[in-house]
Amino acid sequence: MSQADAKNLLARPVIFLGPPGAGKGTQAKLVAKHYGVPHLSTGDMLRENVAVGTPLGALAKPIMERGDLVSDDLILRMVEERIARADCAPGFVFDGFPRTLAQAEALDGILKAQKSGPAAVIYFKVPEEILMRRLTGRRTCNVGGEIYNIYDRPPKVEGRCDVDGGELIQRPDDRPEAIRERLRAYHAQTKPLVDYYRAQGTLGEIDADASVPAVTGAVFAALQRLEKRL
Repeated sequence: MSQADAKNLLARPVIFLGPPGAGKGTQAKLVAKHYGVPHLSTGDMLRENVAVGTPLGALAKPIMERGDLVSDDLILRMVEERIARADCAPGFVFDGFPRTLAQAEALDGILKAQKSGPAAVIYFKVPEEILMRRLTGRRTCNVGGEIYNIYDRPPKVEGRCDVDGGELIQRPDDRPEAIRERLRAYHAQTKPLVDYYRAQGTLGEIDADASVPAVTGAVFAALQRLEKRL
């Protein structure tokens, strides 16, 4: 299916599920831009509320400054406020949310209260050895934030960004020991959501071990199939 054919299909929330390194963030930005809908992440919501100085931001700021996790209750209140805005009426794409079964169940309640249709959920399947290669090889420019991979998308000059010459650094959470811990947390907390959404009939699965354009095409095709069911 071409992107032009997919253009007018999105009329509901979209959730991307999958392990760290599956490409969810990249695809969320591409799909949201294509449909002209918001790309939402709870991290962005937290930063926006703190920067603007909302009552929710005032509650979150000291928690974030201590380096503690913001409670589900506070996150869900931010989510509820954000998706009630007019720009979310045509649909939106969640990046990295929900992460737990409790969050998924609460989100279902919010969507129902706002008379939104059920979310279309895409599960990104990637072998663990590919995830390790993607994440351990990832390097980020310390100036412009461009992302490279020393195995699959290396810079022209080792250790330097092609765009601005900035230093390419490895994030602490992309080191092997940190990745293994992230994957353990994913399997314990987030993987159960696959069965949760599958039981609701709202889950589509794609092979995310492919090029970015190929995965984007698979996402559009999965959304089209889900739209016929929902």
